[in-house]
Amino acid sequence: MSAYPHLLAPLDLGHVVLPNRVIMGSMHLGLEEVEGGFERMAAFYAERACHDVAMIVTGGIAPNEPGRHIEHGAAMTRAEDVANHRVITDAVHEAGGRIAMQVLHFGRYAGHDGLVAPSAIQAPINKRAPRALTAAEVEQTIDDFARAAELARQAGYDGVEVMGSEGYLINTFLAARTNQRDDAWGGDPERRRRFATEIVRRTRQRVGDDFIVMFRMSMLDLVPGGSSLDDNLVLAKELEAAGASIINSGIGWHESRVPTIATSVPRAAFTEVTAKVKQSIGIPVVASNRINAPDVAERLLADGVSDLVSLARPFLADPEFVTKAAHGRADRINTCIGCNQACIDHTLSRRITSCLVNPLAANETIIELSPVRTRKHVAIVGAGPAGMACALATARRGHRVELLDGAETLGGQFDLARRIPGKEEFAHTLRYFTTELAENDVEVALGRHVSAQELAAAAYDEIVIATGVRPRVPEVEGIDHPSVVGYLDVLNGADVGDRVAIMGAGGIGFDIAEFITQDHPSHSLDVEAFSAHWGFDPHGEGDGGLVEPRQARSRREVYLLQRKPSKVGAGLGVTTGWIHRAELAARGVVMIPDVRYVRVDDEGLHVEISGAPSVLAVDTVVLCTGQESRRDLHDQLTAMGVSSHVIGGAAVAAELDAKRAIKQGVELAASL
Repeated sequence: MSAYPHLLAPLDLGHVVLPNRVIMGSMHLGLEEVEGGFERMAAFYAERACHDVAMIVTGGIAPNEPGRHIEHGAAMTRAEDVANHRVITDAVHEAGGRIAMQVLHFGRYAGHDGLVAPSAIQAPINKRAPRALTAAEVEQTIDDFARAAELARQAGYDGVEVMGSEGYLINTFLAARTNQRDDAWGGDPERRRRFATEIVRRTRQRVGDDFIVMFRMSMLDLVPGGSSLDDNLVLAKELEAAGASIINSGIGWHESRVPTIATSVPRAAFTEVTAKVKQSIGIPVVASNRINAPDVAERLLADGVSDLVSLARPFLADPEFVTKAAHGRADRINTCIGCNQACIDHTLSRRITSCLVNPLAANETIIELSPVRTRKHVAIVGAGPAGMACALATARRGHRVELLDGAETLGGQFDLARRIPGKEEFAHTLRYFTTELAENDVEVALGRHVSAQELAAAAYDEIVIATGVRPRVPEVEGIDHPSVVGYLDVLNGADVGDRVAIMGAGGIGFDIAEFITQDHPSHSLDVEAFSAHWGFDPHGEGDGGLVEPRQARSRREVYLLQRKPSKVGAGLGVTTGWIHRAELAARGVVMIPDVRYVRVDDEGLHVEISGAPSVLAVDTVVLCTGQESRRDLHDQLTAMGVSSHVIGGAAVAAELDAKRAIKQGVELAASL
């Protein structure tokens, strides 16, 4: 008996039977616009298709010029586009999979000067303002959607997903917030829905009955003036009548101030509304957002919340997700931790999408872990992210690997990061590496301090130094005062007073601020607490799903200090920085830029703020003032004439960067 009978059950759509209930959701890869990108996408999608995902949805492809996300962005408008996409569909079908193309008009989120919208209302997250579509242009845009779907069929796709959520063009027609028209395409809810339903109706006419037409509908807009639950229930019925095969769940607009896909969001946090839509229609409904484990997906399906589940980033993290679940080895799944650092942050920065925990994602033709011809004996010193990744990838190639670390646990500072509220998912990366290192016969020796002499005497074929970083102690008068502690001390349980100054407002400083101001259980683990804190109704009531947030200030008085005069935390992740700033502001943390540290004494921390002297009367000063590389072993080996490789923090002591560390570890393994 399978542990996931509902997840692995087939679904009959009439003209096609999906082998299970798992859809790989849409992600823009950034490969759509680069030379050789279609071949790389073919390899990326085929890798997932051969591991039993029921259906793949591509990143968004525009139906016309104004709908592109950037100038010269990906579109499906001509025969040449059909030929390019054939490379993808042929590869997926050869691997035994199915694939749908997402048709996405960026609307007022587009990054070019020709952006359009139902009304000329600028998005708060876009410096460009759209112009309003004329009635004739609305009609043409509908035909462009249908034409793109027709071309997708010619290109060999098994279906299309019409993107109607997340604040893109179709979604802005649906919401009174952004549709202030008074013609046939706006005004009352019925006319605002007409654009979406006409797109589905005309698309179905163009592609016939034996082609999947999925519509991604915003279950919760999470913006003022968004659609109501009643509006959405009516829309779902109209989309079914217009010819939609499946309704997929979208959650939140990109401008929403409620987190929807970050690691701090509880798993399956938004599925209650999806369940209500499922109850109102007869076609299959898909649940999405923060579903990253087979047991979570199984529960949703077993409880009747949805008919399918959509997992996007989890397939970046592990293309074998479904296969491993089917074989009863969920413990071997490389779990998506929702960090966004190499996926969505890359997309928004116009870089190629990948994955922090799996740098092979979208690099299948770039980084090759081919079997070795000559087996080497490799020592890797340091079992943090870089060392673990290098050890695993090296062993998978066929080398004999020893992983050595003086600590008693795997993970290095990643093991500390999992203790931060909202980063509990990080523990699954450690579980994955623990399992996989054992499965691949890596000889792990924890609590083992090794010297350069021992390494040299052992005559390893290759030595890798991945010893990470040590905290940097700044040269400030009184830095040895009893009130001063390091961030490692705090995470390991050191006493912290009620009034705290944190020196350093990088990622570590923010983490420490969240750690010491978390007076209650982390709301990232509880949907009710999370929704109350951020101010949304998981049942779909309220204006756009929003309600008044209930946020508690911390009992501690905390100052988060930054030397730079720029906005505090400006260097945090593109998609998560605002979440951290909002979280700390809600807890009452005072964030101060342009600070010069003068001295620490019994009065507290003496500083200059924008040149003006001040004393912060605090009980505790926490040092989050950067790191220094721990590369002593490498230097000693070099002095002895023994070569070694240096990766991760030992190579570059920048802000803690697991993404870089893991990628370096895998790339080195590919070269050994």
